Amino acid sequence: MIPPAPTPKASSRLPRLVILLTVVIEAMGVGVIFPVMPDLLREILGATLSEAALWGGVLITAFAVTQFLCGPLIGNLSDAFGRRRVVLVALAVMGLDYVIMALAQDIWLLLAGRLVAGATAAVVATASAYMADISKGSEKARNFGLVQACFGMGFVLGPALGGLVAGFGVRAPFWVAAVLCLINFLMALTVLPESLRPEARRAFDPRRANPLGALRAASRLPGLKPLLAAYLLYLIGMHVYGVIWAYFTQAQFGWEVTLVGLSLTIYGVALAVVQAVLFGPLYRRLGPRTTVLAGMWINTGFFAALTVIKSGTLTLVMTPFTALGEISQPAMSAIASDAAPEDAQGELQGVLSSLQAIAMIVTPLQMTSIFRVFTAEDAPLYLPGAPFGASALLMLPAMVLIALHVPRRGAVSAG
Repeated sequence: MIPPAPTPKASSRLPRLVILLTVVIEAMGVGVIFPVMPDLLREILGATLSEAALWGGVLITAFAVTQFLCGPLIGNLSDAFGRRRVVLVALAVMGLDYVIMALAQDIWLLLAGRLVAGATAAVVATASAYMADISKGSEKARNFGLVQACFGMGFVLGPALGGLVAGFGVRAPFWVAAVLCLINFLMALTVLPESLRPEARRAFDPRRANPLGALRAASRLPGLKPLLAAYLLYLIGMHVYGVIWAYFTQAQFGWEVTLVGLSLTIYGVALAVVQAVLFGPLYRRLGPRTTVLAGMWINTGFFAALTVIKSGTLTLVMTPFTALGEISQPAMSAIASDAAPEDAQGELQGVLSSLQAIAMIVTPLQMTSIFRVFTAEDAPLYLPGAPFGASALLMLPAMVLIALHVPRRGAVSAG
């Protein structure tokens, strides 16, 4: 039984910090496995790098399938029963998941751990709904930027743990993450108040608590269909970093685990700076539409460069600048949130979480297949960066949808 919520106001700094810390911990769970994945899978399976890449895609896809199924369910539960309960349960399950992966000695137990992790990933959607609850006016975009910044920090800490602690064994980072998750749970239990007013809640509807039902409900909001389509294309393209980076840098530059972890850490630090420091001023100066398009153009340019780049040093130098393209996602989240009523913020964030999951299902299968085709011994052209070329192409229709359906003032248009 979950104890009653504490009395501090949801707008105070401490609860906000706990919510942001929750996002950091969840992002660590995604990123901690990236630098150790190739070695972990080759140790468990006795496989080649190309074969390990395919299994890595399977594990990420398994994570995404449960995230896809659970995102709207968790979002609707938080709309009906409040955000605090959902956060606490998710943190408890997340901690158990880290223990499962720390104990994994075969591929099936590791797969089970990733399935559990996908279910707990919905806590980020609930955290975003919490931030929407406590935001007023223009604060919403800034707070979504902070959520993305904290995801970037987790993206830093996860790979850093994976790279630095790997010397104690490829499972050591998961034990560390389990302890951090326990600390986060105790903090939330102690200081996190409920953010959703009782009068703003709505009855739980099973028809809207599944991905298709929630997506239909969100699509009925004026003009949201093209924005959601652009959001999905954007995510499919952006997930190429997590899916391919460790394999790409080994194949193209011969990087070892430590250097892979360092490069991901550099990217994560830059991402946190972009979202926490640069996003707010850029959003206010450029407006929602131009912010989204600017980020997508930046991504397209860097994806094209990574497709053909030959220098590992130049790639490492270029890495922090690629994070500039991440201004698109919080801007799209803010536009979508402004179109949703107060009693459907959790549901909307659940839909966005499900779109994240769809991208994580499609991207690993698509990008690892492209990588294998262009790195196999009989490859028609040896091009480890080919998946980045595919991501560049995906940005183009996403930009067209934004240009056609999001006017300069930032509200989505009908159609």
